[in-house]
Amino acid sequence: MLKSHMDAIEKQLIATSKIPANSGHSLHKGTPREAFIKQFLQSHLPETVSIGTGEIIDCQSLPGQQRNQFDIVIYKKNYPKLDFGGGISGFLIESVIATIEVKSTLTSTELENAIKAAKNSKTFIKSVTNTFSTGYIPPAILNFVVAYDGPQNMSTVNGWIPQIHDSLNISCPSLSTDHQKRMSTASPSIDGIFILERGFLYFDNVPIGFVTDTVRQQRPDNKWVFCNTETGNLLLFFLFLQEATCNIQGQWLNPGPYLKSVHLKDVQFF
Repeated sequence: MLKSHMDAIEKQLIATSKIPANSGHSLHKGTPREAFIKQFLQSHLPETVSIGTGEIIDCQSLPGQQRNQFDIVIYKKNYPKLDFGGGISGFLIESVIATIEVKSTLTSTELENAIKAAKNSKTFIKSVTNTFSTGYIPPAILNFVVAYDGPQNMSTVNGWIPQIHDSLNISCPSLSTDHQKRMSTASPSIDGIFILERGFLYFDNVPIGFVTDTVRQQRPDNKWVFCNTETGNLLLFFLFLQEATCNIQGQWLNPGPYLKSVHLKDVQFF
């Protein structure tokens, strides 16, 4: 039932993406396609999270500082956000679970831009107080790409990643054959790429996937998993997000570091 439902929506997304293709401006093609993915997420993810668009900040962020804007940000509803107007927000890193870049057609240039943004997002510093947690907690913010079109073979996308990483001086960490240690090792950039009705690729630190521990022990240097498939791509994307959002954390914002630049001269007490 779940796979049939997700496969039907995957087909629907491809079909509806052809409507803005009649537009004469690239922005008028891309924006509706982002909206289609947002609608899918809003109607399927738990109500403990919300969907937005904008940039991410942490306690070291400065006014006017250049930051990446993300097409889609999945964040915890019980944290504050900054309203910049026009539907654009500033999200505290403590609240952000995942970002999604939506591409009409995935190219190596588009992927490089997404990888740069993903790398930057993983450098933000969280300021939280922790008490307990249960369920799968991602080791870092998750960064995904969803594309409506792209290379015919996912091996092409797989080949782009080491080239882009080399050009950006990004090194991939070794992944343990121990499953728990593997899940606690973050990707240094992108976490997953999904081309609708074409295939998927993901960093192999996920709690669910298609590679067994036996295979990992036989090929311990492998870090990426990819597949050419016309179905199941949206299902896997949904399951990755479901795992990342359905957990319980006794965690809240520690605002102290956000106030370190606040200096008041005339504070009095009695």
